Amino acid sequence: MKALTTISNAAVYVGQRLVARQHRKFIARHATELFRLPTGEDRFKVALYFADEMVNAYQIRQWYEPMSKLAQQVPIVVITNRPDSALALRQECPLPVHFAPTTQDLERLVDTQDLRLVFYVNQNIRNFQMMRFNSPNHVFINHGESEKAYMWSNQLKAYDYVFSAGQAARDRLGLHLRNFNPLERTKLIGRPQIDVNYSVPYSFNSSLPTVLYAPTWEGDRPSMSYGSALTHGEKLIKSLIDDGGFNVIFRPHPRSGMHSSQYRNAIDRIKRLLAEGESFSAGRLIFDDSAFWGWQWSQSDICITDISAVAYDFLATGKPMFVSTPVSLEATVETSPALQKIASLNTKQTENLPALIRDALSTENSQLQEVVNYYFGDISAGASMSRFIDESLALVSEEYGTGKIVPKQPA
Repeated sequence: MKALTTISNAAVYVGQRLVARQHRKFIARHATELFRLPTGEDRFKVALYFADEMVNAYQIRQWYEPMSKLAQQVPIVVITNRPDSALALRQECPLPVHFAPTTQDLERLVDTQDLRLVFYVNQNIRNFQMMRFNSPNHVFINHGESEKAYMWSNQLKAYDYVFSAGQAARDRLGLHLRNFNPLERTKLIGRPQIDVNYSVPYSFNSSLPTVLYAPTWEGDRPSMSYGSALTHGEKLIKSLIDDGGFNVIFRPHPRSGMHSSQYRNAIDRIKRLLAEGESFSAGRLIFDDSAFWGWQWSQSDICITDISAVAYDFLATGKPMFVSTPVSLEATVETSPALQKIASLNTKQTENLPALIRDALSTENSQLQEVVNYYFGDISAGASMSRFIDESLALVSEEYGTGKIVPKQPA
């Protein structure tokens, strides 16, 4: 057994060396693009920092379109310190990608550019490699609104500002964080992603309602055990397929199954149910593991999800939804206006889900608009995108320590 383990470890090591060599060769071939820094008026003023692997790229992808809109007014760059992420982002990201693996590379970037604002989409510890520089405004934009404990992490104090969706986020931070003034440290921008026009990659039966089931992952600690795929998922998908009156989009979280083989197996079983049902269903049954998030909520009439950012993305559309009730007693569940006024779904209710969905689609929820306003503010067309761009440009125009613009000399 020890010999087998040694051989296995050696194989992993050799594989890692080969991948590293491939990355070095690629980067050497594309060094001009990956290390390029503009001069003069084209110098970057805004950066989107992503010091992470591509399994978490869903966090940055949702910001491509808002950042592209902002880039129409100010030069923006995506910074990464991983060669594999630099390689992949260069292929898919609409913004320039700069590879900065070392502190010296970041110093060169900061010294030659005119960075006024740096955005962060997650709490990766490597963010601090960039946050050591004083002159830009460092802003946490997150990767979605939710009631997870992650949303009031004490790490938020490290940023100059937090771009939050609405008053609910500001109140949440005021409740949970000590020595943090949310009125001064937060900027309310709504959800600019709802102002993007998404193309739908599939055709659906337009005579049937479309249900989006988008469970979160299993979590990496008991307090984050919100995922419903194992507890609710198979029952609810089977009930929808057996009914035959719905299009279904099943979109599991990209990290599903990373910490639990049972959870991963549940995802696989749901995938098989959809594939088998597709052969006889009048509706379209989709297992969606595509890279981009947005068309799913624009296409769907109703959503079933968990305590996660998906719930709040969908909430901003104003359409009806259900949020699963966690089975685990260890999951941290905070009382919130959203969870109080959005319909919940326990495991017993999944068997009667088709009737619950039809009732929700035919009944107007008078409380929903009140909740939407509290969490997102004005969600009329273009309002969120405008707030995001206006708040960003205001910080770009602010010189550190003075509030005035004092342009650097062209490099």
